[in-house]
Amino acid sequence: MTFYVITEGVIAFLLVAGGIFAFTGSLGMLKLKDFFMRLHGPTKGTTLGIGCILIASMLYFTVTQREFHVQELLITLFLFITAPVTGHMLAKTGLHMHLRFYTGTRGSLPEFRDEDVGQSRVARPARARHPWRTKAKRSRLKRRENA
Repeated sequence: MTFYVITEGVIAFLLVAGGIFAFTGSLGMLKLKDFFMRLHGPTKGTTLGIGCILIASMLYFTVTQREFHVQELLITLFLFITAPVTGHMLAKTGLHMHLRFYTGTRGSLPEFRDEDVGQSRVARPARARHPWRTKAKRSRLKRRENA
């Protein structure tokens, strides 16, 4: 009896903590000022929140069905491995594209090596043309933009 009460308490704590972390990570993505700051929300807060919720799910199904459930643990490990790598790749892309960053943060400006930042701006992909727009419609749209 007390085992189930303690387990339910741990599961409830993990669910509440996961919800708080996920909400904080999402709120950080909404409120932070530039691209590089916004990376911290999903890579740290949301990852930890979803990890807590998955571990709570693993505990719940392990206790109720009396067999160990590995699926949630594997999903959590995969999430903890891939989220920081994705954040790192997005940050490198932002550096290569010379995205502006907020200079009002504490600390000195970062010192990057040339191979980290890239020598010139990376070309943005060309805009896709809409197949249903005719040449006459495109010229009318250009005239409106120029007027």
